[in-house]
Amino acid sequence: AKEPIPPPADVAAAPADAEKTASGLASKVLQKGTSATRPGSQDMVTVHYTGWTTDGKMFDSSYARGNPSTFSVGGVIKGFGEGLQMMSIGEKRRLWIPQDLAYRGQPGRPAGMLVFEIELVEISPNPSIAPADVAEPPTDARRTSSGIAYKVLRAGKGSSHPERGSRVTVHYTGWTTDGKMFDSSVTRGAPATFGLDQVIAGWTEGVQLMVEGEKTRFWIPQRLAYQGKAGGPSGMLVFDIELLSHRPN
Repeated sequence: AKEPIPPPADVAAAPADAEKTASGLASKVLQKGTSATRPGSQDMVTVHYTGWTTDGKMFDSSYARGNPSTFSVGGVIKGFGEGLQMMSIGEKRRLWIPQDLAYRGQPGRPAGMLVFEIELVEISPNPSIAPADVAEPPTDARRTSSGIAYKVLRAGKGSSHPERGSRVTVHYTGWTTDGKMFDSSVTRGAPATFGLDQVIAGWTEGVQLMVEGEKTRFWIPQRLAYQGKAGGPSGMLVFDIELLSHRPN
């Protein structure tokens, strides 16, 4: 197991120079953010964080796990959600969250005031809200000879592409062209890993165009998706896919 992360010196109580909100949340900026964008209550955020009780015991840490966490701002304890909405990307902030904005004495949960250090890594719109171009690919989308349209939303790093037999780890959300979300690893809070030869043909082809760190939107025609099979979403499907890693199978 990873060593617990030592608590800050002011873990027992918020210092006099901490910012306080009307709800009773206290906070202090440790590192300024790199953009002015702040998350809304419906947005998904990716954060690194560590939480301690006021006696200095660490009870949770994404840093200790080695991976940031992704979740909805509205899906966490009140004080954490309120604190996140004060932050911008790249910002690090320490929060002192009173018990009534934390777990409110729920059995099995850390009790009393909680102290969190949070780093806001990324903000993403709530995946249940479909992109504006979900109904059809925009004119600037690129197309493959098979009929897949795609648009890079964020460039990746490196030049290594997965191959047909590769194992890939991705975050993704899928919508039908009427804007209904039918599946999302983002809302589950955990990326998905699978063999590229075990998915719909449009994915097998499309993900091979990507490099690690890239996020791309794909419009996949029905014949390269579920082909009208019972139980699968029908028609053209739209996917936002972020390629986190790939390796030979």
